[in-house]
Amino acid sequence: MTTQAMVKIWDPLVRIFHWSLVAAFFTAYFTEDDFLTLHTYAGYTVLGLILIRFIWGFIGPHYARFSNFVTRPATAWQYLRDTLALRAKRYLGHNPAGGAMIVLLLISLLITTLSGLAAYGAVESAGPLGNWLGHAGENWEDVLKEIHEFFANFTMLLVAIHVLGVIVESLLHRENLVRAMYTGNKPVDNPTVT
Repeated sequence: MTTQAMVKIWDPLVRIFHWSLVAAFFTAYFTEDDFLTLHTYAGYTVLGLILIRFIWGFIGPHYARFSNFVTRPATAWQYLRDTLALRAKRYLGHNPAGGAMIVLLLISLLITTLSGLAAYGAVESAGPLGNWLGHAGENWEDVLKEIHEFFANFTMLLVAIHVLGVIVESLLHRENLVRAMYTGNKPVDNPTVT
């Protein structure tokens, strides 16, 4: 019986960030107005995680750095075309489409949390923006709530696309990407991977 050689790709901070972000986002998404305190703390957690990941994207290990997986949009589109043709190259780290999805998710989550802070300040006169936005008026309250809800739903759409991409990539390259995000390890069975 032979075992595949494994290589550590995802460091503990990236893995803890990923699964904590999943838990915090879904907690915030499904609590909304019914459990405002829980919703708010989950939103703060998402914002804190995004800030940590942003810093880690510049100072973290090789596969955690933005320079490793952020590519030109044309490169991501070409990768998607190659995936649809079932000839996409395997990457040890994030592939170009996965890198683009990470950027989109981080931006959408940042807008979601910042608009949530603004809406919380305007509607509840609470949170770090409560003193500034607490008297913004009903029109601003509605606008901020709409922006927040739009980006929360847009983020959920991105999450669904992300999960679909993970499934397709796992099948295409015959590897369990979910397990890799738990263990941090991926098999090194192809010397041409990057």
